[in-house]
This record gives sequence, structure tokens and C-alpha cells, in this order.
Amino acid sequence: MSSSPPSALTATGIGKRFAGVTALSEVSLDFRPGEVLALMGENGAGKSTLLRVLSGDHTPDDGRLEIDGKPVIFDTPRAAMAAGVRVIYQEPEIIPHVSVAENVFVGELPQHGRVFNRRSLNRATQAALVEYGFENVLNPSTIGSRLSPAQRQIVEILRVLTATTPPKVIAFDEPTSSLSEHEVEALFRLIRRLRDSGVAVVYVSHRMNEIFRVADRVAVLRDGKLIGVKDATATDENELVRMMIGRDLSELRRRAAGNAGDVVLKLDSVTTDDVHDISFEVRAGEVVCLAGLVGAGRSELARAVFGDLPVRSGTVEFNGKPFHARNPGDAVRAGIGLAPEERKTDALLMQRSVRDNVSIAVLKRIRRFRIVRRAKERALVAEYIRELRVRTPSMEQEVRKLSGGNQQKIVLARWLARNPKLLILDEPTRGVDVGAKAEIYRIIDGLAAEGMALLVISSDMPEVLSLADRIVVMRGGRVAGEIARADATEEAVLTLAIPALEPAEEEVAS
Repeated sequence: MSSSPPSALTATGIGKRFAGVTALSEVSLDFRPGEVLALMGENGAGKSTLLRVLSGDHTPDDGRLEIDGKPVIFDTPRAAMAAGVRVIYQEPEIIPHVSVAENVFVGELPQHGRVFNRRSLNRATQAALVEYGFENVLNPSTIGSRLSPAQRQIVEILRVLTATTPPKVIAFDEPTSSLSEHEVEALFRLIRRLRDSGVAVVYVSHRMNEIFRVADRVAVLRDGKLIGVKDATATDENELVRMMIGRDLSELRRRAAGNAGDVVLKLDSVTTDDVHDISFEVRAGEVVCLAGLVGAGRSELARAVFGDLPVRSGTVEFNGKPFHARNPGDAVRAGIGLAPEERKTDALLMQRSVRDNVSIAVLKRIRRFRIVRRAKERALVAEYIRELRVRTPSMEQEVRKLSGGNQQKIVLARWLARNPKLLILDEPTRGVDVGAKAEIYRIIDGLAAEGMALLVISSDMPEVLSLADRIVVMRGGRVAGEIARADATEEAVLTLAIPALEPAEEEVAS
């Protein structure tokens, strides 16, 4: 019987507690050179805590770490870096007032005397961008404050790869959450390159398709414990889901189609700066999904309906009457809600409590003489915490401390408190785990069954096929076609979403 390959890093019996709460318990894992180990689990399973132990942010209460068979203690991040262990977090820290080049080589700036050599710095950064496949994504001279989330992620990746100490172990925490398809492909090529060069790669993601594309093994955590480790080629999505949530999660079956009611939203030849000649309708009790590739104009259309972007021509009808939202306030008063894709920056008050985030939408209803009636406010918030199954220690918990799935439920709770006639959900399950995703589907199904009209924007194909009563496919800022529920297949959606090859291209392709 052949033995397992040697480990670059070994964690044995790792335990970590915070104020009496166990975050990790007896977790033992080996991280092997030349391998990608995927780390999976629901939010709160202990993945982030384990990464922080590996990076030196947390010192374990129990267990030990070994590198190349020798015990090590990472009591600071610097100690972990010196040993060649680096973690690339989902939201990296960027110095806002300096350039990309300075951010990449922070602490290791090339100097000429007492002054760092900017020309050499820019050349080194550009060389790294070319070497790792990101030359079309970043400019070395761009200021940090102007970087997109995807660009910030790439800066952090370059920091690790250009560090003086070559990495032995690199962990990626949800690295594709803000990347485009082109950037994702570049990242996967980089991960394979790192693996083939002998680096141990740890890959944390909720996205099953990514796991099976890049992982050699998959480790599953639940409630702070290691449930098991599987070879990626010897398991499947259903088994991993059972390991993550501790029960069989029935397939995301398509709910029974309801009886659609009156037309709630009707668009006729709507044109904005981003979309052109858009026509479709959404009825009460119906889920209409907007599908299409990134950049097709789906989010821009939703913002125009909500009054956040101007409608240049065409007509919008809401509840059978002409409707023109001059601003989001008009839309909210009319009975329209919008849960945006970027919930942390565009929807939630991250430093405020769950209570504040839910009740802010209905302050007029719970005030008397401009004073909020606290008992009524708490009763309302408690109702939605219970109904949406929000996992929070209390309604006074800061929203920033909740998981992504629970943050999304808080956004939904805010709108449900207003009881809108139309609810627009832009990527409602982006960045949430499989258990929270199933609960959000349950909420959407329940709202449709109660007669609410829902317009859902999603890039997740199984999600679209599961939720939609009708699918409106957009391409290049226009409606490419509409698919009835009975005819909805992945192939049908993609055929409309992806531009057809031009005759010359077809000849070359053949």
C-alpha cells in the first residue's frame, strides 16, 4: 500500500475557542505540495477560523502545526509569512493613497539610496502582471482607492507571488466572488501553475463547479469539526452537500408553477443609456428571471425601473398605470423593492445592528410623534428574524458580523417589512453557502405563492432553472428572447445569451 505524499504543512488536533464558544475542535489536516485542497462548509463551519490559525492571526488553543515535519508556532502573521504560509482573503487590505505597484511591493520597495526607485518598481510590477496573466486587468500606476474589488484581489495575489520568501502554502478565500469570467480563468491557470510548481494550495469556495474544476481533494468542516476528506474524483455534489449540512438536502427541485395574476410591471420599448428597446411583463405570483452574461445590462435595467438610472424612452407601467420613478424614493413609495447585488456597500449599514437595518425601511409606521416605539420595533424585527430563520445572537448584533447568507436575509427582511408589490432581487444568493441558498429559495417561493411579483437577476444557471416561471434572456443590452418554464433548459438559455458566431468566424472555427 502506497503512503500519502509528504505534507508541506500539517495541522493536528487544532482547537480554538472564543469566549467559551468552540470555533474549531480537533481539526487535523495535511496540506500537500503540488496539490489543491478545497475547504468547504456552511458559513460558521470554522473555515475562516482555520485560515486565521494558518496565517498567524489566531493562535490555536489546542493542537499543533508542523512544516516539513518540524513543529512551528505562528504567533503573528509575520511568523507565518516567514515560514512561507500565506492567506489571500476575500477582502484584502489595500493602501488607498499609493499606487498598485507600491501596494504590491509594500515593505520591499526597490531603493536608490534613501529614495525608492519608482521606475524599477513599475517595471517589476508590469513584469509580474505579464508573468501571471493579469496584464490586461491592472495598471501599475493606478491609485489604490480607485481599484475595483476584483483588482484589489489581484493586487493581494501579486503581493504573495512576488514576496522575498517563496510560498510553500497559499490559501485562497472565496477568490472568485468579485472576478469576471476572464479573470476567473486567469486565476485557475495560476492555481494550476502553483500546484505544478510544488506549492500546496488551499481553495475555499461555496461554488461546487469551481471545486470540481481545481481541487484534488475536498475537506468538509461542519460546526468546527472536520467531517471528512474526499478525493475530488471520488465524490459528487450531493455527497458534499450532505457532509456540509448534516442531512440530505433535496435537489433544488423546480417548485410547482403557481397561477399568475394581474400584470404588476410592464415594460414597453424601454431604453436607457445601457439597455435598448426592452419589453416584457411580470405578473403577481410569478418569478421572472433575467438571465444573461455579465455586462448584458440586467442590473442597469433593474436600477432604471427602481429610479436609480434615467429611462430615456419607452414606457413603464406599474399596477396598470403609467409609472416613472424619478428616484428610488418614488419606487419605494409605489411598492417596489430592490435588493442590489452588492449588499455590503449598496444595501446594508454594516456598522449598525440587525434591528436598525430592518426597521429603517418602516420608521414612519413604528413612530409616534417622531419617536420610534421600541417595543413595536423589536416585535417587528423579531418576527422577521424568526420567519426568515436569521442566525444571529440577538437583534442588536452588528450586521457586519453575520454570515453572507444571513446578511442577505436582513436585506430581504427590510423589504418584506414594507410588503412591496414587486421585489427585484439582483444575484440574491451570491457568496452564500448551500444551506443559506436553499433557505433563500424557500423564501422566494413563499413570496410568489402569496402573490408577490418577483424579478430575479441571476448568473447561476441551476438557480434560474429552479426558480423561474419565465426566463427573459438579455444580450448586449437587449432582450434576446423569452423562454417559458416548460421549455427552459441550460442549452436554451445559453443559445440566447451567447452571441452567435459571425459567418467568417464560423468558417475559421470549422
